[in-house]
Formats: sequence, C-alpha cells, structure tokens
Amino acid sequence: MVDINCDMGEAFSIYRCGDDEGLMPLITLANVACGFHASDPSVMASTVKLAQAHGVKVGAHPSLPDREGFGRREMKMDRSELTAAVLYQVGALVGFLRAEGMELNHVKAHGSLYGMAARDEEVAGAIADAADVFGVPLMGMAGTVHEQVWGKRDAGFISEYYADLDYRPDGSLIITRKHDAFDPERSAERAVRAVTDGVATAVDGTEIPVRADCVCVHSDTPNAVELATAVRSALAPHLS
Repeated sequence: MVDINCDMGEAFSIYRCGDDEGLMPLITLANVACGFHASDPSVMASTVKLAQAHGVKVGAHPSLPDREGFGRREMKMDRSELTAAVLYQVGALVGFLRAEGMELNHVKAHGSLYGMAARDEEVAGAIADAADVFGVPLMGMAGTVHEQVWGKRDAGFISEYYADLDYRPDGSLIITRKHDAFDPERSAERAVRAVTDGVATAVDGTEIPVRADCVCVHSDTPNAVELATAVRSALAPHLS
C-alpha cells in the first residue's frame, strides 16, 4: 500500500504558492512548511486545519534558513546548528498540531537540505538527531544516505518517489529552483511502475531501482492539481 504526499503550506503573508485547497482532498500525507523557506504562523495554522478537515496526516517540512531562495540554495551549517534549526521548525508545527488535537506523523526535509542529506552523513545525522526528539519517521529516498542513516532509526523510514521531478542516471534528483509542469498521464504511469515494479526512468532513459512507500507531488508544480488527480486515480488500488 502507498501514500500520496505533498509539500504544501508554502504561502507567506498575502502571497500564495500552490493550490492547497485543491490538492488536500487528493493526498494522504501533507508535508507542511515550517517558516524557514516559506509559510508563517497564520499559514501553518490554516494548513493544519485544512489537513484535519480532509483527514490528511501531517508531517513537518523543515528547511535551511533560506526564505529568499525558497530553501533551494545549499548552505554550510555545523551539525549542532542544523539540528537546532530543524528542532525549532518542527517544534513550531507541533504546537499548531496540538492545538487541533493532531499528532506529528513524520519529518521530511525540504529542498537543498533534502538533497544534501541524501549524500552527506553529517547532514542526515543532524536531521535524525532532531527527528528523534519527536519519535517520528523520516521521509527520504531509498538507496541514498537517507536510507543508510535514517533506515537505522527505531522510529522508521519512509521511502518516496517523485511524480514531478526528473531523476539522474545515478538515481539522484534534479532539484530546480522553479518546477516545470509535468504530463499527468505519463507521471501517473511512471508512479504506478515505481510502486508496483520498483523502477523509475532517468532523463537519459536509464532504468533505476526505487522503492515507493509514498509518491510525492509538489504544490508549486504549475499543474499540480491535474497531476495529483491523475496520480491518485492511477494508484487507487494501492492507496493506504
């Protein structure tokens, strides 16, 4: 069985980012921004309430402190400093969850922090140190340092496949500052193959192994609602 997750709650003040209202009914897990790359207290509160209304479980989506770059620029931080930054962000979201009688479901790093943790044990360890305080699973990519470090944790590891990002032949993600639209039908077909066969297709046509406990759609992908609708329909027999 598989979940559909979405990075969301990424508006700020009067500025909107993505159609959270349109996406929430289509997913089972929401990765909610915690203020360092996007969001603010009001947005966090409203996103948690929206998830509760649709029966969607909520995870924290902490980032490097890079609001201007939307968390998609790499930054060097000491391990203890990075752990503190993640603790700060997740703790803020937990407060909003408790206000609505909800529990934190997982932690998923955002953007460049996610990419750095996929190849750097110190970065992955710093995030794990913070997540261990809350006793929840970490979400990441199988076959990377994510799984090597986070897969050893008692709280568990959730492996995800991306329906709206391209993969390099070595299995790593191509993370761009701005997401492009993806063909919904093609993305849905590939998501099913990732879930059922454990295979993804890289940009050069190479087939690479993946494990998909969940499938991700980003809220800032231009056609996110259309894409999520196609993915949900295709994965309906496999949904948790």
